Amino acid sequence: MAKKLYVGGLSYQTDQQGLQDLFSQAGEVTSATIITDRMSGRSKGFGFVEMATEEDAQNAINMFNGKEFEGRNITVNEARPQEARPPRTGGGFNRGGGDRGGYQERRRNW
Repeated sequence: MAKKLYVGGLSYQTDQQGLQDLFSQAGEVTSATIITDRMSGRSKGFGFVEMATEEDAQNAINMFNGKEFEGRNITVNEARPQEARPPRTGGGFNRGGGDRGGYQERRRNW
């Protein structure tokens, strides 16, 4: 059964092929993905590698966790499931009316 690994601390120049080539030293790589920013398309400095077996995944963790790759010390561990996030709403603009606070109070005192 395939096992997904988190790989953090990557150089921003690391590409998916380089990541796959590195992890293929530990066993069969099913997939390698670098996470990128939606707006700029630049790497966020982390990614995921899916290894073919549990044994290959453990070999990769033992071989690469804390080791240098492309000038950076990388972190390699078992990927955790993504946490559920509340749905994003609106565009960040507060369009609500609401009480402006104290206007009526000041008016009465005049």
